[in-house]
Amino acid sequence: MFWILVGLALITLYWALSRHHSHWKRKGVVQGNPLFLLGNSWPMLLRKYSPPEMTEIFYKASPNTRYFGLYDFLTPSLLLRDPNLIKQITVKDFDHFVDRRPFVSEKADPLFGKSLFSLKGAKWREMRSSLSPAFTSSKMKYMFSLMSQTAEEFINHFLNQKEQVITVEMKEITTKFANDIIANIVFGYECNSLKDPNNEFYVMGADLTNFRSLRFMLVFVGNVIAPKLLGWLKIPLFPRKVSNFFTRVVNENIESREKHGIVRPDMINLLLKLKNNNLKHDDVGTVPDTGFASVEESEISKNEKLGLRKITNEDIAAQALLFFFAGYDSVSTLISYMAYELAVNPNVQTKLLEEIDETMEKCDGKITYEALMNMKYMDMVVSEALRKWPNAIATERICTKPYIIEPKLPNEKPLRLEINDVVVIPMYAIQRDPQYYSEPERFIPDRFSDENKAKMNPYTFMSFGTGPRSCIGSRFALLETKLLFYYFLTNFEFTPIEKTQIPIKFNRKSLNMSPEKGFWLGLKRRA
Repeated sequence: MFWILVGLALITLYWALSRHHSHWKRKGVVQGNPLFLLGNSWPMLLRKYSPPEMTEIFYKASPNTRYFGLYDFLTPSLLLRDPNLIKQITVKDFDHFVDRRPFVSEKADPLFGKSLFSLKGAKWREMRSSLSPAFTSSKMKYMFSLMSQTAEEFINHFLNQKEQVITVEMKEITTKFANDIIANIVFGYECNSLKDPNNEFYVMGADLTNFRSLRFMLVFVGNVIAPKLLGWLKIPLFPRKVSNFFTRVVNENIESREKHGIVRPDMINLLLKLKNNNLKHDDVGTVPDTGFASVEESEISKNEKLGLRKITNEDIAAQALLFFFAGYDSVSTLISYMAYELAVNPNVQTKLLEEIDETMEKCDGKITYEALMNMKYMDMVVSEALRKWPNAIATERICTKPYIIEPKLPNEKPLRLEINDVVVIPMYAIQRDPQYYSEPERFIPDRFSDENKAKMNPYTFMSFGTGPRSCIGSRFALLETKLLFYYFLTNFEFTPIEKTQIPIKFNRKSLNMSPEKGFWLGLKRRA
């Protein structure tokens, strides 16, 4: 009798858990083939596919539908395939999809929980509106001199070497550049990580962004499967020594500036103005924007009445930590992919070199913000790099109040989404869809000429996200990318070497868009 009861209990448990994987089928949505408990995540866990490859497989699995049902372990998620539906959900009906899925519980990681990425509802609206004035084009121009100085020092390291062709692993060197830019301009902490790779900021930054570490992967998966449990156990996403370090740097910097009246053209100064209610939207339309991919701030972000929340030092530390976490890896990855594309597409590199030489001559060798922003072909190359290699594979939104997706196709019926249902926007797959970009595997900057941009559906290019919750730091990322390439290409050309993997294959062990064999290239001195 005992074993019969055990058997019935196991059968009941199996039925109850399996029922999660019929969620979309019961709603009449085409879905994938989930594996018990693991859902559709199992091929990545077994390293059969990399995350971008898996996303593209899901996207192509049902080509005649506007959405597709998936399961992240036991959690149902709806993959959106139609750009117009993406616009509807992320922009027009944003009030129903204000939040992201919790990346980490605030109870588990209080500092990251206060960051713009983690905040929800009214708290997110207030913080976004408060921070938005710090990321306008005029503020990028304000920080340009410090950024330019850091980029010039970075390039001088290679100019001082004797080789005619210098072998580099692009991701390794550009993480050091991204580290120094963020340290200098966001935290007010000056360092040179090429000369001193053991400086405390770089060491802590490497710990913060070590996405391949066993600890990070376990905590990341734990937050997907059982976020409440990790919150109850108070297991933070980042090692506490890292969070404590960044908090200390911010607090010491703020204390020193307030005590001695130090003013420096950097992000900490802007955030201190925010703390003192002295930061406003300004110079709108009078300063050149950083490029086509710049995120246009929504009316929510520009609503000064929302930005009334009292900003504390802890809030500043949380946002600074987020800027580092979000910018360190994504910018170095973008720079590495763009350098690779220039190396394997010499015709594109030659055209960009010509524009750089013309620009350098016009500004007598001293680059200015306006001169850099007026480089049209540079912007086209950066935009195409972001199209082919977006900053994120996909992004998510959480349904915050019930919503009905009205039918548009003959085989559809109204689809009701409930509170906490997850929708996924697969930027990587959409931006490689031949329906929107002919020959999507080719690197063709002319896709972003003035004439072609005018024909483009904006919701087929979402490298910095879409809607009010898109990346607030897009202008910062674009500026540092363009600036570094200006200095690189003034002095060097990128060239393939024996270790260059052509074409790039993704590393299946990584959670992000990492190449299997790294970004090995040659820096060839220009004649």
